[in-house]
Amino acid sequence: MFKLKERNSNIKTEVLAGLTTFLTLAYIIVVNPMILSDAGVPFDQAFTATIIAIIVGTLCMALLANYPIVIAPAMGLNAYFAYSVLGTHDISYTVAFSAVFVTGIIFILLSLTSFRSKLIEAIPNNLKHAISAGIGLFITFIGLRLSGVVTQHESNLVTLGSFRDPSVALTLVGLVITIVLIVRNVQGAIFIGMIVTAIIAFFTGQLEINGLVSTPSLPEGIIVANPITSIADVINYGLYGVVFSILLVMLFDTTGALLGIVRQAGLLKENKLEKSGSAFFADSVGTTVGAMFGTSPTAASVESSAGVGAGGKTGLTALVVAILFLITAFFSPLIGAVSNVAAITAPSLIIVGSMMIKSINEIDWTHFDESFPAFLVIVAMPLTSSIANGIALGFIAYPILKMARGKFREVHPFVYMFAVLFLYQLIFLA
Repeated sequence: MFKLKERNSNIKTEVLAGLTTFLTLAYIIVVNPMILSDAGVPFDQAFTATIIAIIVGTLCMALLANYPIVIAPAMGLNAYFAYSVLGTHDISYTVAFSAVFVTGIIFILLSLTSFRSKLIEAIPNNLKHAISAGIGLFITFIGLRLSGVVTQHESNLVTLGSFRDPSVALTLVGLVITIVLIVRNVQGAIFIGMIVTAIIAFFTGQLEINGLVSTPSLPEGIIVANPITSIADVINYGLYGVVFSILLVMLFDTTGALLGIVRQAGLLKENKLEKSGSAFFADSVGTTVGAMFGTSPTAASVESSAGVGAGGKTGLTALVVAILFLITAFFSPLIGAVSNVAAITAPSLIIVGSMMIKSINEIDWTHFDESFPAFLVIVAMPLTSSIANGIALGFIAYPILKMARGKFREVHPFVYMFAVLFLYQLIFLA
């Protein structure tokens, strides 16, 4: 079923690769619910929904596409959902999940056509790299702010927090522990660093544990189930910009991660992705199902590369990961206690952000008409606390600069369309 012999692999290697990916990605079941609960989503709801989305999306990837790739809530999109969608729109999280649900449906439809590939090809590479880098900077800022390392200032808006603050001290200790593990190439360094930091928090009185195991629960059951109602919510609350922004980031995140990881596994044939439709369908289903139960959009996780590095080449690796996440669903009391201490999860946000911002190296900084729109994307995301605003400013500036240089024909018609839509969003929907 998984073509183990054809891909020169075996069951033992695939199982170990799955365990490696799980340890590398396990932090997401703490960080994702923590970010969503910070915006008012019940933690238990977000925790169970996160696991459901991972299991459904990853099983689709394993059984339909046969790739060693895990589908999970995307870092950056969860921050966008919590701090931009819910933080700047006067809506409930149930309405916000309707927007995610509609996006998932659109994503499924796009995955069944060639439009998705054509759309991605139309976006300038520099803007693609800038989006990833900007999200990384935004995530790092969130980690620094939640832990108190960066705090508010009356005149300068932000300033350095006090190192005498227990939360700040714990964050810095956890950060040092985790980066040392990463430098030493320890598998699952982020997850292990989080565990060690949690132990320190427990013995210093910052972490209180009132339980370990419980039956998985959904406080509000299924949040979104009716497509018609969801579409009505998007129309009534003018959430077109939200849907478009999520769709755009999902397109880049998933496609980039898929191509990179599949190339790493040596599974690209003639530079083409086999069963691309099934692979794209997997993350689309993960997003749609996740929104129904209460979590932010999913994407192919870059952490899957850890399992590929350990030898994973088939969907059996992804299947093992799905099973391990199913087991963790019974530990919500412990996970919930850990998520309440921002200093435990903040190091992972800071480090993941640093990993994402490295795409800044791929930007062409020698030509101003290419570099300035990318620069706007990167700086606007953290400074406006909005991924959508960063993307919007970059896409509006890009065709303007190209037209100023007399290169308007080099800009794809889709980019002009994006620019108009984003300008309309900023003027009339913001």
